[in-house]
Amino acid sequence: MNPTRFHWQGLEQVAAHILSRAGVREKDARMVAESLVHADLRGIESHGLSRLPIYVQRIEAGLIELSLPPELVTRQGATSLIDGKNQLGAVVGMAALEEAMELARQNGIGFVGVRHSNHFGSCSYYAEKAIAAGMILLVLSNAPSAMAPTGGIQPFFGTNPIAIGIPAGEEPAYLLDMATSVAARGKIALAAKTGTTIPQDWAIDADGLPTHDPHKALLGSLLPIGGAKGYGLSMFIDILCGLLTGAAAGASVKSLYDNWHDPQNIGHVFLCIDVQRFLPVDAFLQKMDEYIREIKKVPRAAHVAEILIPGEIEQRKMAAHKQDGIPLTQTVVEDLNKLCSGYGIDLAQAVYRV
Repeated sequence: MNPTRFHWQGLEQVAAHILSRAGVREKDARMVAESLVHADLRGIESHGLSRLPIYVQRIEAGLIELSLPPELVTRQGATSLIDGKNQLGAVVGMAALEEAMELARQNGIGFVGVRHSNHFGSCSYYAEKAIAAGMILLVLSNAPSAMAPTGGIQPFFGTNPIAIGIPAGEEPAYLLDMATSVAARGKIALAAKTGTTIPQDWAIDADGLPTHDPHKALLGSLLPIGGAKGYGLSMFIDILCGLLTGAAAGASVKSLYDNWHDPQNIGHVFLCIDVQRFLPVDAFLQKMDEYIREIKKVPRAAHVAEILIPGEIEQRKMAAHKQDGIPLTQTVVEDLNKLCSGYGIDLAQAVYRV
């Protein structure tokens, strides 16, 4: 069965209406909806609207603080610390991004730490906005335990994602967005929900054995990218996002799905660089274009049609999905329909029609 396709702006409206009726302020609801649909546009369904039901469940359970905006705790030179006040993660993330960009305009660089946040969607959402402003952005976040340290079998670190966005001119921008595990936990959760298997190098079961079964993987541990190198990178992100900011770290970060008593207390770091402090923006964009074209001219292996830049595949998917609709799997559609019916909203209004 082919996935149902939806108009991206229609999905944003539906998601925003659901969040508003759940008690989220209209502006914040639109922002969170945009961040989720952004992931679906890029073809990252595990971080898209498949997350909306759990967001709403945590709101309904009183585990998200909707009334308080993120608070600027300190600002000294080019650094700031933000307390997310347990707001929705995308609301906190956007506040941190705006602060980081403002610090970069003032100082050439802005470093913002965040504590008391929640799952904030795809890091690429923030990187794209910095790219549009002609800035370079590094985004880090820790996450609930899902990955054991190398040699261990019990999860301690989160998938702890990292994204880097660098603008270009006519060529596609550089946008690296990745988890420090071989696969994001959301992809395994989605595989479990859809009844599909996973590659054997994604995770180990509770006994430390490789597994194709996503259910066993969710009870075991994800595997880091590059073995011990991924473990080391994940630990570094956890230190910056958790220990440095005063957020939770390691096994203390609370689960989005399994903990119904405590806030997540996730930590983020946003590092923004103002390009024009080094070069005129146009000159930098031209250099980026020339650099990317040189990379694409590198002789290719026999089976390779084209050399791609990090983020280029997702950029092409985004363009295609805006034109031809976003495909959502049946399980995601069913979950969204249940959520819509509970709030008196018709998901069919967002179905893509030629």
